[in-house]
Amino acid sequence: MTLIAPSAGQLAWQQLELGFFCHFGLNTFHGLEWSDGTLPASSFDPVELDARQWVRTAREAGARYFILTAKHHDGFCLWPTATTDYSVASSPWRDGQGDVVREVAEACAAEQLPLGLYLSPWDRNAECYPDAEAYDRFYLAQLRELCSNYGPLVELWFDGAGSQGREYDWSAISALIDELQPQAMVFNMGRPTIRWVGNEDGLAADPVRYVVDRTDFSQYTVETVSLDTALYLPPECDVSLRRGWFWAEHDEPKELDHLLSIYYHSVGMGANLLLNAPPDNRGLIPNEDVARLHEWRAELDRRFSDPMEATVTPDGDAWLVDFGRPVRLDHLELAEDHSGGQRVSGHRVLTDRTTLCSGMTIGHRRLHVFAPLETQFLRVELDGDQPLLSSVRGYLTGVSEIGEAAYLAPTEAPDPTS
Repeated sequence: MTLIAPSAGQLAWQQLELGFFCHFGLNTFHGLEWSDGTLPASSFDPVELDARQWVRTAREAGARYFILTAKHHDGFCLWPTATTDYSVASSPWRDGQGDVVREVAEACAAEQLPLGLYLSPWDRNAECYPDAEAYDRFYLAQLRELCSNYGPLVELWFDGAGSQGREYDWSAISALIDELQPQAMVFNMGRPTIRWVGNEDGLAADPVRYVVDRTDFSQYTVETVSLDTALYLPPECDVSLRRGWFWAEHDEPKELDHLLSIYYHSVGMGANLLLNAPPDNRGLIPNEDVARLHEWRAELDRRFSDPMEATVTPDGDAWLVDFGRPVRLDHLELAEDHSGGQRVSGHRVLTDRTTLCSGMTIGHRRLHVFAPLETQFLRVELDGDQPLLSSVRGYLTGVSEIGEAAYLAPTEAPDPTS
């Protein structure tokens, strides 16, 4: 394992743990996941749009940041850009005077959630796209607008879908980010500071390595991008509350057990979770989606709001965990001190020399689930380069196994040609 320390910004981003994605645009009004840039701008008319409802729903579900698709692959811009007519300025919404990005930015400020923006590099509407040099200028102008006009951004999301074999001017893009939003995390492309987990099901798998020398490109190819050197790039697990990324009339939110399984296999594995909640064609997150999110949050709070804190001390080649009194628990949460780099490559939790649970990486947070146990002391053995155990918490939840619904119902990728 290469020991590379994270930046302060990367550590702060990992502490956010849960973000909300918001896919919204012309596709919302046509029941599509991807469109080809020919849908009329006049069909965008969310007459009840309430960005505050979106962001409030995210906050109530426990999100600590919010990312909006300012431009998806169809090229339709949710802000009145000077670069193209294919935007909200050509729609009947707000009589052509509206700006979804601004309304979301203001809602995020009011709800105190950091804002991030998704700007698709692939653009199926821009006439200049086949001319790489001209499109780079076009894209940089769009990115400059977004980075200049909506306040500080926590994350810039660059989706690789549709860009296989295409080289963008990442040097110029990175320089612009350095100039205007140097604190923003950069997702997966160009000069990334965080990476894609490699699937759209919201699932990380052991080991979850924070230092990698390549990143997965997109859902639609086995292509990977090799990095010039190994980098500290913690993963983000993106998944939609519904089967689709954009709202569709006959879609519905995932079941509670499925969402809980996703949480355990993302946040509970030491990765961040980015959960998409798409507004409908009214411009509102549907009531059934809000209800499911409230149900999910309530169950997570029931399980994890009353931790049993333990003291952790080195004990020879292991670490002694002491709860201070006999306790009954069925969940254990481990955290390592990774401020100087991710050190743990393997771990085992023992009671009376019997292995209670084990795994590989720990990272920011690692959850283990087991049959109820009463104990005061545990012993944690760690493998790695001078590994440091930061904290241990126990929970009694009444749940002794994790459903595997997330593995059994993977999201189907949309046809890129549609």
